[in-house]
Amino acid sequence: MDLPSSGQAAEMLHDFIGHWRGITEIAASPWGSARTADAEVVFTRAAGGYAVVQSYRHREPDGAHFEGHGMFTVDRDHGDTLWYYVDSMGRPPASPVRGTWNAGTLTLDRRTADGVARHTFRVEDGVLVHTADLRLEGTADFSPLLKSVFRKA
Repeated sequence: MDLPSSGQAAEMLHDFIGHWRGITEIAASPWGSARTADAEVVFTRAAGGYAVVQSYRHREPDGAHFEGHGMFTVDRDHGDTLWYYVDSMGRPPASPVRGTWNAGTLTLDRRTADGVARHTFRVEDGVLVHTADLRLEGTADFSPLLKSVFRKA
């Protein structure tokens, strides 16, 4: 995807803007067993369109709650989409994650002390899909962590 002429994240993420509801399928991991949660995500234009704010939350059948908040912006010098992210797991936000676009899919590798979580976001036929695959420190391969499928609310 080419860098928008104005450098506005809202142009690059135009298809994501709005309120979405769906299901998140969470794979078994060091943080819990496999499960499914009702989920919603809202993407909102901010800072005159130079940023897009992401608010995600899900509630599991046992009442457990998770939320994450991100901000996307564009590095005009390099053309990358930047993602600042923090969630209710309690880890402080790290430096921004650099993402790239390929065939309408935004891919971001978020590095933490635990390893690398590879996130993808795409909208196809009116469906927003967010996946995350995890490669723990000391392992060579990525394993599925979660898949969220949303429709506009």
